[in-house]
Amino acid sequence: MKPTEVAKNIYEVGAIDWNIRDFHGYSTHEGTTYNAYLIVDEKITLVDTVKKEHADELLENIAQIVDPRKIDYVISNHTEMDHSGGLARVMHRIGEDKPVYCSKAGYKNLSKHFQQKWNYRPVEDGGQLGIGKRTLVFMETRMLHWPDSMFTYGKEDKILFSSDAFGQHYAGLERFDDQIGDAIMPHARKYFANILLLYSPLIVKLVEKVKAAGLAIDMICPDHGIIWRKDPLKIIKAYVEWSEQKPKRKALVVYDTMWHSTEKMAEAIVDALGHEGVDAKPMHLRKWHRSDIMTEVLDAGAVVVGSPTLNNGMFPTVSDFLTYMKGLKPQNKIGASFGSYGWSGEAVKLINGELEGMKFKVIDPGVRVAYVPDKEALQACRELGKNIAKELPH
Repeated sequence: MKPTEVAKNIYEVGAIDWNIRDFHGYSTHEGTTYNAYLIVDEKITLVDTVKKEHADELLENIAQIVDPRKIDYVISNHTEMDHSGGLARVMHRIGEDKPVYCSKAGYKNLSKHFQQKWNYRPVEDGGQLGIGKRTLVFMETRMLHWPDSMFTYGKEDKILFSSDAFGQHYAGLERFDDQIGDAIMPHARKYFANILLLYSPLIVKLVEKVKAAGLAIDMICPDHGIIWRKDPLKIIKAYVEWSEQKPKRKALVVYDTMWHSTEKMAEAIVDALGHEGVDAKPMHLRKWHRSDIMTEVLDAGAVVVGSPTLNNGMFPTVSDFLTYMKGLKPQNKIGASFGSYGWSGEAVKLINGELEGMKFKVIDPGVRVAYVPDKEALQACRELGKNIAKELPH
């Protein structure tokens, strides 16, 4: 694909992955991109590489601008393999003596992974690199979202090369925010909810750090998805809002079912929530991908989890979802549980334990129903829905 000039003598030279549909447990229904940036100055500099399988495409794109062997410096903002997997191929092509600039943690990661004695140049937070007419500033962003993560800021162009922050898993011919408009925001929201949510406190601090440094940002160039050139503050403001995790009057009823009994209970809870003016949605765990459910969890005030009891435990899909959600550490949530059972019925108690472990406010012991729910049992489910509604913001 032809490289995209994002600013004078700065090009996006990465690759589009149209067909990827799973990104270590995250559903990528519309593919993704692996963005890399070539800065042509007195010292030609490559910012990040791509997934190993796309390394030749990266080199072909670079070759449309300059001979790859003329690259002087490589910057690795993040060592995860979708951004550094192509590094070995690049170094082999451009010369393995060329400097590789990375964070101190990045140096440890890259040297362990590739086991190559490349010319690593670990940088300090706030360190600078002159490449001619331009000066690049390195900003450590530990745990956003790996210990090695950092940003690179182009002072003269006011461009933030933001690695995995502010990105989206989206493959398209559009390369900029003004080309796609608001249609990109659901992808950005899903990306945040499934990758960066647990780092929300760090994101707020990072934004404060950028403000304190007085960095003017005219463009944000992330390593996935589109580039923010029309309104980079839009995605920054969205990150701050999402990081605050202010609950809405919204409830998710997440469940699985064996013989439809737990499903009937879920529908009764949703019906009651709806009658109380709550934006409520039932989400069957074998009909919705865990990452799409997690996107809805982002601004939900309540998460109600239902499971039949199987082998004295939760249904496997319910356990899977709770494990996934626990790792992302959502905050400010109300929790509740429900489920049907045949002869033991431990699932509801186990779900409550998981929700309490996530510091959810569990407002009810839960509704347990033996076999098929009758009118009385369904009414108990509706009462649970009403009680949840009372606890949600108006």
